[in-house]
Amino acid sequence: MAPLVIQLLLLVALGSPLLLLARADAPFPVNVWPKPVSMSWAEPHMAMPVSPSFRIVAPAGNPYLASAAERYAGLLLAERYRPIVRPAVNVTTWSAALVKLIVAVSDLAAPLQHGVDESYALEVPPAGGAAAATITAATAWGAMRGLETFSQLAWREGARERGLLLVAAGVRVEDRPLYPHRGLLLDTGRTYFPVADILRTIDAMAANKMNVFHWHITDSQSFPIELPSEPLLAEKGAYGEDMRYTVDDVARIVEFAMSRGVRVVPEIDSPGHTASWAGAYPEAVTCAGQFWLPDGDWSKRLAAEPGAGQLNPLAPKTYEVVANVVKDLTSLFPDGFYHAGADEVTPGCWQADPAVQADLARGGTLSQLLERYVGAVHPLVVSRNRTAVYWEDVLLDAAVNVSASLIPPATTILQTWNNGPNNTKLVVQAGYRAIVSSASFYYLDCGHGDFLGNNSIYDDPKSDFDTDGGSWCGPYKTWQRVYDYDIAYGLTDEEARLVIGGEVALWTEQVDSTVLDGRIWPRASAMAEALWSGNRDASGRKRYAEATDRLIDWRHRMVGRGVRAEPIQPLWCRTRPGMCNAVQ
Repeated sequence: MAPLVIQLLLLVALGSPLLLLARADAPFPVNVWPKPVSMSWAEPHMAMPVSPSFRIVAPAGNPYLASAAERYAGLLLAERYRPIVRPAVNVTTWSAALVKLIVAVSDLAAPLQHGVDESYALEVPPAGGAAAATITAATAWGAMRGLETFSQLAWREGARERGLLLVAAGVRVEDRPLYPHRGLLLDTGRTYFPVADILRTIDAMAANKMNVFHWHITDSQSFPIELPSEPLLAEKGAYGEDMRYTVDDVARIVEFAMSRGVRVVPEIDSPGHTASWAGAYPEAVTCAGQFWLPDGDWSKRLAAEPGAGQLNPLAPKTYEVVANVVKDLTSLFPDGFYHAGADEVTPGCWQADPAVQADLARGGTLSQLLERYVGAVHPLVVSRNRTAVYWEDVLLDAAVNVSASLIPPATTILQTWNNGPNNTKLVVQAGYRAIVSSASFYYLDCGHGDFLGNNSIYDDPKSDFDTDGGSWCGPYKTWQRVYDYDIAYGLTDEEARLVIGGEVALWTEQVDSTVLDGRIWPRASAMAEALWSGNRDASGRKRYAEATDRLIDWRHRMVGRGVRAEPIQPLWCRTRPGMCNAVQ
C-alpha cells in the first residue's frame, strides 16, 4: 500500500533561495501562459490528484460553453504533459482527488463581439479541502479563458504511459485582458491553407487567449473564397478547384472559432491587391497581367510586389461586384468588423489605364479616385451594421489617400503597419481607434529574404552584412522583439485609450502548410501575453527575462497538443536556469 503522504517531488529544500519564486511577479512551479493578472498559490506549494471520473459542470443555456466544458474535460484527462523541469511541489494522496470543476456565469447570452467581458476568477481548493474547483465569469467567453487556465495547472507525474494526473492545489486566479483585441492575421490569398490548418491555428489561438482571427482571404495572387452572388471570382481567381473555401467551409471555421471564443474578421482587400479579380471581370481591373516592375524601376512599379492589378474606380462594374462581395461576406461572417483593406494603392497601375489617364487630364487626382471608391464602399459596409476596418494607408499614404470626412471615426478603425509607434500616434491623434500591427515588431514573415526571382542583390558576398538581408522588413522578429513592444508607446493616456489592441501578421509569400505552425508559434504567444497581462512586472520593469523559461514550458505543452511550434532555446538552457542568459 502506498504511504498516506508521499513526496513525489522534493526538489527545493525549505529555505532555499528558489522559494522566492512564490512572489507574485515570479514564476511558480507550474505556470500559465499568458501570465494571469493575479495568481496566488498557497505555500508550501501543493498538488492533488485529479479523479479519473473528473468532470466539468457548466450551466445550461450556451451551447458554445457546453462544448468547451466537454472539450476541456477531455483534454485534461487525455493530455500527457510532463514539465521539462519537474515541479517543486508536495503531492498528497491522502486527500480526496479533485472530482469536478464548477463553472458559474452571470450572463450566458452575452454575444461574442468586440469588447465583451472576458474576465474570470478561478479557485482550486487546497489539498484535503473541497473536492471541486470553481470558475466564476461574467460571460461564457470569460469562462472559456478560465477553462484554459485550469488546463495549464495540470500535469502528469510518474509512469510514462499514463502517470498520475495532478493539478495545482490552493490556487486563486483573478484575470482579465489588458486589451480587448488580440489577433492574428493569416493571408490565404498568396498561399491556400487547408481548412484543417486554419482550425488548428484557431485552436492554438484560443489556448493563448487570443480572440480575433483576421482572415486576409484574398489578394492579387488568388481569390479562394466561393461567394454565392459572385461565383466567377473563385472560379477564375482561385489557384484550383481544390483550393477554394466553400460556404460550408466558412460556416465550419466560424462555428469552430465561436466555440473557442475567437471572432473571425474577414478581409477582402481592395481596391489594390485585386489582380485575382481580373479573370472574372477584366473590365473592372486596371493593369492586370502586366509585369509589376517595368524596366526594373521602382518609381514605375504597378504593384508593391508581383501580381499587378487594381479595381478601377471609374468602371461601373467595379461597384456592382463590390456590392455583392460586401453583401455575401457580411452574410457569411457574423462579426461586427469588416476589413475593407485599402492599402498599397499603387499610382502606376491606375495611371496605366486610358480612362484614368483621361480623368487625370481633366484635372482629376488619384486621391479623388480613391475617394470615389471609398465613398461608395464605406456606406455599403456601414449599412450592413458593420464597423469598417482599413489599413492606415487610406488616410496616411503620401500619394493616394482620402479625406477623413469619408471615413468617420465612429464607423472606422484603422490598422497600422508602417513606421512603428509614429503611425499609431498619427492615427489616434486623428481620432480613430487603432489596431497595431507594426511591421517592425509584429510581422512574422520578415527576415526570410525576398521571394523575387533572378535577383542580383544576392550575387555579392557582402549582401547580408549590415542590411536587411533582402527582406524589406528584416530582420527576423524574434519572440523577444514581439514581447517587448509596447503598442501604446509614446501616446498620452487619452490617445492610448483609442488603441484597442494588436495583431501579429503572417503574410505567406514564403509560407505554406509545412512551415505554418513554426512561423506563428510561439512568437504569437509572446504578443498574446503582452496584450493580455502586459510585458512588465508590478514594478514596471520589462519581464522578458522571467518570461523565457515560462515560454519554453508553454511551447513544450503546445507541441504536445499538436502545434509544431519552433523552439526558442536548446533544452539544455531550460534545465540549467540562468546559464543561457546574456548577463549573469
